[in-house]
Amino acid sequence: MFDFVNRKKRIVQVFMGLLILPFLFWGVESYRNMGGEGYVAIVDGEEIPRREYEQALRDHHERMRSMLGANFDSAMLDTFEVKNSVLERLIQQRLLYREAIGNGFTVLDSQIVKTIREVPAFQKDSKFSKQQYEQLLRAQGLTPAIFESRIRQELLLQLLLDGYSDYAFAPKVVAERVHYLSEVKREINQSQIAPEQFLTQVTPEEKDIVAYYEKHKADFDLPERARIEYLVLSPDAVAKNETVSDEAVTTYFSEHQAEFGQPEERKASHILISIAADATDDEKLAARKKAEDLLEQVKQNPEQFAEIAKQNSDDPGSAMRGGDLGFFGRGVMVKAFEDKIFSMQLDEISDIVETDFGLHIIKLTAIKEEKHPNLDAVREQIENKLKLEMVSSIFGELAEDFSNVVYEQGDSLQAAARKFELPVQTSDWITRSSTDPEILSNDKLLSAIFSEDSVTNHRNTEAIEVKPDTLVSARVLEYRPATTQSLEVVKEQIVDKLKKQMAEAKAIEEGQAKLARLQAGEDVSDVAWSDAKQISYMQPQDLDPETLRAVFNTDLGALPVYAGVANSKGGFNLIRINRVVEPESADNAKLDGFSKQLQQMITQEEMSAYLTAIRQRYDVKVKQDSF
Repeated sequence: MFDFVNRKKRIVQVFMGLLILPFLFWGVESYRNMGGEGYVAIVDGEEIPRREYEQALRDHHERMRSMLGANFDSAMLDTFEVKNSVLERLIQQRLLYREAIGNGFTVLDSQIVKTIREVPAFQKDSKFSKQQYEQLLRAQGLTPAIFESRIRQELLLQLLLDGYSDYAFAPKVVAERVHYLSEVKREINQSQIAPEQFLTQVTPEEKDIVAYYEKHKADFDLPERARIEYLVLSPDAVAKNETVSDEAVTTYFSEHQAEFGQPEERKASHILISIAADATDDEKLAARKKAEDLLEQVKQNPEQFAEIAKQNSDDPGSAMRGGDLGFFGRGVMVKAFEDKIFSMQLDEISDIVETDFGLHIIKLTAIKEEKHPNLDAVREQIENKLKLEMVSSIFGELAEDFSNVVYEQGDSLQAAARKFELPVQTSDWITRSSTDPEILSNDKLLSAIFSEDSVTNHRNTEAIEVKPDTLVSARVLEYRPATTQSLEVVKEQIVDKLKKQMAEAKAIEEGQAKLARLQAGEDVSDVAWSDAKQISYMQPQDLDPETLRAVFNTDLGALPVYAGVANSKGGFNLIRINRVVEPESADNAKLDGFSKQLQQMITQEEMSAYLTAIRQRYDVKVKQDSF
């Protein structure tokens, strides 16, 4: 539970923070003053300006860059899913603000003052400093009036959301039932009937091949295609041609040491014995006695720590991994737990450590030492950063100039390539829905590529911003119109499809026939059963969801009983249920922890349902070329 609660609570807090954070930095009023540059969506008559959306994307990228450090890869964020989630977040913010106003929520001036005075960054010697407050705001280009307005908006939304985050309730009887269902196990054997064994036994008839072709002819159409050349103008591309001095690199390194170090991280496993917040003295004594007994066991047999954790730890999130919590740095775990871990030696087993979650036995399993790379190791990284800083101040002018050149000298990309020192890149055949290469997967760019002017006259497309600060201009080299492939060309594909369908049907037919015989009590000798294994909802042992559902939905009479289900691979799973393994009775501490987990899940479900409901009540229109 320690692992689960600590992380799930963090997820809820981050979720709330992401909903509100942009108001802190921009504010509703500033949104309304950003028009004139196009919009990406309209929420109840109010536009979300493109500039705001692109800033939100950049903020998201920077947050991910800060979180992931050297593991950050901007390519993984330049996807439709990420862009859509950022836009959805902006839409949700608009909707939540309307809900707060519409429901009469207000924020008192005294609340704003109290919130600001409690911000550590505005304090000096543990007291609020008006001078420090105003200096920090000036450094961000803000005035106290603007900042306080944004704090008011943030608190307004927090009032609205607190009802969902603070008051979720899970009745004890529900917690007990859910706990039982998550822990009870069934011992099963499986026999899988695969469609591949029937492939040689089936042959589709000619009339079926023709019928499939006629019915699915559109599936075999080849869409219009083009092969193109293109230029990409971005800060990275321009920065490659810049140079920085050794002195500048050395100075940056000496002034930004914290950027390049890696703080110490430690990996630990633990065994948790939960103690409920309202536990009696007897219950606390019993928990400590159990913890002391387990501590004695692991000290006598340190190599058995993982197995003892699996059997005894009350933290389900880590127990199934032998108590493993993975690597973490300071500031992640609760203080008493963290302080102990960072004072231990490798492979040391701690005495009992008490936290709000209960009693812990900890084993330190690995240490990643703090790292301070030398200048040579990070020279290239610093050079790239400084080059980007040099380019960023003039990139707007470069982008405008680039747009003019590709338009004015529209019969070739060579002039722009020479002027901006960019390589002319070529593609394979692409279509209007191509996603590879990713830089060309922008709908607006693809529409321009397949426009009549581009296809017929081979003119350069306009310079199109495919993502923030990245422009692309393309020119068609070859074009092929849409065509329908003949039956002769695609016949082999159709035969393969039909054979697979027929084999899957035979596998399911065979499985259902064997299941009926087994359920009738017959001895089916040609069923090869796998080794027995115990499964539960918490430990499905690689069972797919349909098979797991079939196991636990089967009525149990005189054991063994049999069940079966078509699987995701097109075959059929026969299942023999041999016995039910009842879970141990859960003590009050464990049930209390489980109830908290349910409350957190209910909070997230209610919040999701609420957001869905208010989305349906308002008129929301997303511009088609938003991405």
